[in-house]
Amino acid sequence: MSKRHLGVITVLVLILVIAGAGVGWMLARRSASDARDATGGAEAVKYHCPMHPTMVSDRPGDCPICAMRLVPMESEEHGQAAPAPASRVPTRKIIYRSTMNPDETADRPGKDSMGMEMVPLEIDQEPATSSVPDRAVVRIPLAKQQLIGVTTTPVERVPFTRTVRAVARVTYDETRLRHVHTKIAGFVERLHVNATGQLVRQGEPLLEIYSPELLASQQEFLVALEARDRTAGSDLPSVSRAGEALVASARRRLELFDLTEEQIRELETSGLARRTVTLYAPISGYVLQRDVTQGERIEPGTTLLDVADLSKVWAIASVYEYELPFVQVGQRATLSLSYVPGKTIEGRVAFIYPTLEVATRTLQVRVELPNPGLALKPEMYAEAMLEADLGPRLAVPESAVIETGTRSIVFVDRGQGLFEPREVEIGLRLEQAYEVLSGLSAGERVLTSGNFFVDSESRLKAALASMAQGSEPAPHQH
Repeated sequence: MSKRHLGVITVLVLILVIAGAGVGWMLARRSASDARDATGGAEAVKYHCPMHPTMVSDRPGDCPICAMRLVPMESEEHGQAAPAPASRVPTRKIIYRSTMNPDETADRPGKDSMGMEMVPLEIDQEPATSSVPDRAVVRIPLAKQQLIGVTTTPVERVPFTRTVRAVARVTYDETRLRHVHTKIAGFVERLHVNATGQLVRQGEPLLEIYSPELLASQQEFLVALEARDRTAGSDLPSVSRAGEALVASARRRLELFDLTEEQIRELETSGLARRTVTLYAPISGYVLQRDVTQGERIEPGTTLLDVADLSKVWAIASVYEYELPFVQVGQRATLSLSYVPGKTIEGRVAFIYPTLEVATRTLQVRVELPNPGLALKPEMYAEAMLEADLGPRLAVPESAVIETGTRSIVFVDRGQGLFEPREVEIGLRLEQAYEVLSGLSAGERVLTSGNFFVDSESRLKAALASMAQGSEPAPHQH
C-alpha cells in the first residue's frame, strides 16, 4: 500500500471519529433536554411583556399588543411574587395569536392569514371568578407592581364635610334700616344732615320743620293746660274730669305728630309754642339716601332720609339648585373678600328664600354677618363658603374609582398579587373622596394608583378567556 493510500485512509478515519463524537454530543444534549422537560423545564427561559403579563413567549421579541420589548420572566428564587393558593390559581393554556390581527387565534403554532408567524400566548383556561362581566381577576407579581407603581388604601368611614362655594352680594340688614319721614305738612327750615353717607348717632337732630298745623296743636295743648288749672278747684267732679280729658286729648295729638316726651315736657314747662319742631335720628347709622333739601315743602308721608345701621349686614349668596341639599338654616358660613386677601368673616345662614331664580337656576340664601370696621359694604361682591357636616360615611379615594360612563369599578386587593374588579354604587362626591353605598366593606383594600394598567390587563384577560371558553376559534389551516 502506497503512502498516498495510507494518508487517505487516515483522513477518513479521523473524519469518522469526529462525526461520531458530534453525534454523541448531540444525543447527550437531547437527553439532557428531555430530562429537563421531564422535570418540568426548570431551566427553560420564557419571555413576557412588562405591560401585558399574559403575553408570554418562549423566545425574545416584541409584544404584539404594545410593541414593547419582551423581557425574561423571573423565577420564584429571583423575587417573583409567590403564587396564590391552589384554590385561587387558575389552570393555564397556550394559544397562538396573530401579531397583526389580535382576534385571529389558533390552538397550534403556524402562520396567520397574512402569512406571518403566530406567537404563543398563555391564558387562564379557568379564570378566577369576577362579578364584573367584562373584567377578570388578575395576578400581578410584586416586582411588576413596583414597576407600574401600584398602591392600595383601606376602605374606611371618614367624616364627610361638603363645602358649597357661591357668589354673594353684600347688602344692609333690612331690620336695621329706618325711613325718616313726617306726618305733617310744612317746610324744612334747617337741615342738619347735608350729605349721603354721613354718620349719625341715635338722638341727634336731623332737620327742623315749620308746620302751621303743628304750631296750632301746640297752642291747643297750652290752652288745655290752662283750662285744667282753672277747673282743678271746682266742686263738681265732672268739671275737673273734663279739664283732664282735654289735656290728655291735646297731648295725644302731639304724640301722634311724633313729638318726643321731652319736647312735650319742655312745651308744658315753658308755656311757649315753638315755631319749628326738630326731628331726631331714630337709630345710629349711615345716611343711605337723602331726598330733601333745606327750604323744601314737604307733605305727610314724604320720605326724607334713609338711615341704616351697618354694624351687622347681610350677604345674599346664590346657590345652585343641585347643591341645595347641603344648605340649611343655622349652618356655618365664611365670607372672603377679593380686595383683602387672607381675611375671612364668619356668619350663619339665617334664611333660605322660597323661590328660585329662573335665569340662573340659583336659590338665594341669606347669611347674617358681623361687620367690624365696616369691612363689608353694601353692594360689594364676595365669595361665600357654606360648610355642611354630613357625618362619617364609608368612602374611597377618588383615584380608586374607574368611571365607565354607566358604572363605577374599583379593584380590590385580595392579597398575594390578586386584584379583583368589583362594581360599586357611588353616592356623594367630594373633591378627594367618593361615598360608597354598596359593593365594598370597611377594611378592604382598593387600588389607588396603577389603575389604568391593571384595568387594561383585566379587560384583556377577560376577553381572551371568553374566546378560549365560549367562542373557541376553529383550528387555523396551514
